[in-house]
Amino acid sequence: MVSVKKPYYGNWVSKRLVLMPVLIGLALLVIALLFPMLVLLAIVFLLIAAYFAYARRMFSARGGNVQNKIYDLVLANLAWNGQGKLLDIGCGSAALTIKLAKKYPNARLTGVDFWGHNWSYSKKICEKNAAAEGVSDRVTFQKASAMKLPFEDETFDAVVSNLTFHEVRDAKDKKELIREALRVLKKGGKFTFQDLFLVKKAYGTPEELVKTIKGWGISEVKFVDTHKESFIPRALRMPFMVGPIGIITGKK
Repeated sequence: MVSVKKPYYGNWVSKRLVLMPVLIGLALLVIALLFPMLVLLAIVFLLIAAYFAYARRMFSARGGNVQNKIYDLVLANLAWNGQGKLLDIGCGSAALTIKLAKKYPNARLTGVDFWGHNWSYSKKICEKNAAAEGVSDRVTFQKASAMKLPFEDETFDAVVSNLTFHEVRDAKDKKELIREALRVLKKGGKFTFQDLFLVKKAYGTPEELVKTIKGWGISEVKFVDTHKESFIPRALRMPFMVGPIGIITGKK
């Protein structure tokens, strides 16, 4: 059995997003000794670095713990009895998968992710985290694309996903990712998906999205606006951060 003393869940704002603008800003300050007009551009990059440093701090468990609380929104909106099999699409470091495993001790869970180069997560990290949290006997992980899930129709009793669909590059129509997620959900099964559902270009209006999903034969669908939750600082409600998040939840 793989074991670690402490799980690693990472941070949605990587160190690279902080360090790169810092280095560019400092380099521009040096060059500005010869070309003073570059001072303003250097300040811009240093301000960008400061913003991402703030965001990273707020997402961290030692800061605002916003990242963990956003995961909790998925749990709070999943009306499931915890009996059967659950799929977590885009499990990343398995933070949400493990939360669900702890909440539903009778469930068996599967986490899937593509684990691309943009993230410092992997299947191995997920397995180590599950072992550290004492749930590895009920949780499995595998590499897969959210666009083409490697499961038969109606395999799972519940399906969840958190901030994944907008990241899938091979899906031109993001709504098709929702359809694919619902394909593997049993009739009568429960689902909760949190993503940038307030980005109209990708999903239309929430009302239009709910109508589209119902048109697929889904019995219950509702939109939950989560982007203004009180624990999310105003500075993080930017369009490129978690400003457009919302939840689609219901029953197939």
